[in-house]
Amino acid sequence: MDRTKGTILLVDDEVNTLKVLSAILRKDGYHVATATSAEEGLEKLATLDADTAVVDYRLPGMSGLDFLRAVKGGGRALPVVMLTAFGTIEKAVEAMKEGAFMYVAKPVNPDQLLTVTREAVEKNRLFRENLSLKVQLRERHGFRSLVGKGAAMQQVFALIETVSKSASSVLVMGESGTGKELVARAIHYESPRAGGPFVTLDCASLPEETLESEVFGHEKGSFTGAHERKLGQIELAHTGTLLLDEIGELSLNVQKKFLRFLQEREFLRVGGKQRVKVDVRIVAATNRELPREVESGRFREDLFYRLNVVVVRVPPLRERREDIPTLVNHFLRKFNDENHKLITGIDAAVMEAFANHDWPGNVRELENAVERAVVLCTTDTIGLQHLPRSLREERAAPASRTPGFGLFENEKRLLLEALERTGWNQTRTAEVLGISRKQLRTRMKNHDLLPAPGANSE
Repeated sequence: MDRTKGTILLVDDEVNTLKVLSAILRKDGYHVATATSAEEGLEKLATLDADTAVVDYRLPGMSGLDFLRAVKGGGRALPVVMLTAFGTIEKAVEAMKEGAFMYVAKPVNPDQLLTVTREAVEKNRLFRENLSLKVQLRERHGFRSLVGKGAAMQQVFALIETVSKSASSVLVMGESGTGKELVARAIHYESPRAGGPFVTLDCASLPEETLESEVFGHEKGSFTGAHERKLGQIELAHTGTLLLDEIGELSLNVQKKFLRFLQEREFLRVGGKQRVKVDVRIVAATNRELPREVESGRFREDLFYRLNVVVVRVPPLRERREDIPTLVNHFLRKFNDENHKLITGIDAAVMEAFANHDWPGNVRELENAVERAVVLCTTDTIGLQHLPRSLREERAAPASRTPGFGLFENEKRLLLEALERTGWNQTRTAEVLGISRKQLRTRMKNHDLLPAPGANSE
């Protein structure tokens, strides 16, 4: 019997009906669980991964409608099909208004039962796929997309968690390459708007003459080349979030129109006469110090204060050097996967080079350096020869550049803490650090960390 088509819970107090309907459904390839009461059905649902439930409206004790309400009240998105006698069809229709998927009249027509059941199972499958995609998006773009264990990034994470639940505009500030867009995405995917679109508009990459059209859209014939209506990024972000990346590059003219939108939450397309109202959250990002831009007259003060409701400052990498080992491990795993490699170690001299570099390009520069090293490395360990010349030359820079901190020593300390916390269990330690056992053993060898006598090294 093919059970891949789905699992169905069948609830009816008539034993013969259960036998007949079960036989029909099983013959069509379904796994069928049965119950003779709503109470029993709910108990089975607690442990049954059902794709749909087919329930008689009239049942002893709880009715089929009570069963439906209990399922919906428990937050379970399970399609419920009602079985109803001819005289209770009106009640079955009423049950559909409360969320029932469909009803099937008794005596049951086998073809109708199978058709409705297939549709219900397909609806449940699509719902689960959609839910799974949302979870994957949140994992990919939420907090998991941000890497950092140091105090500076923990403050950023805490602020993201707080502001993501609000509807307020957010201003993300930081140098180029610090990960401002990742922060903006995390704010969106951790928010109630996560199911809506996340739209990015790069204000720095568009010519001023087309920027207004990109933001607000335009009507057909509004200017030469406008052959049809075009929706702007604000409209495309309806019910979601619009990231205005490098908002400091907006012209004063576009700033004025954008300010009006923030005040009124509606706008005119270029060449349009009818105002468009949208529900969108604005997150703006910039590598400029906007207060200075305001003082110089390059940025509107009123717009700045509209955006400056909540400010998230992303620290440069040179101010969060304690995160470098974590970031290196993260990028090593990423580029190992992308390049189908099994590089398990990084030479201590490489880590010292990373520690001595000021990273003017911030996390993006570090990511590029690790990617380059992975591509060039032909062994299982990345060495100095795989780094750009600028990093190799800085390896012997004065220790004063990182007072009280040595990256190599910091990694050793982190390894020791994790090993001691797990009783030197290498499998558990690798899981805690998010690396493989082979990578862990390589790093223990690099740091001359031998298992304690009698320790469990499994």
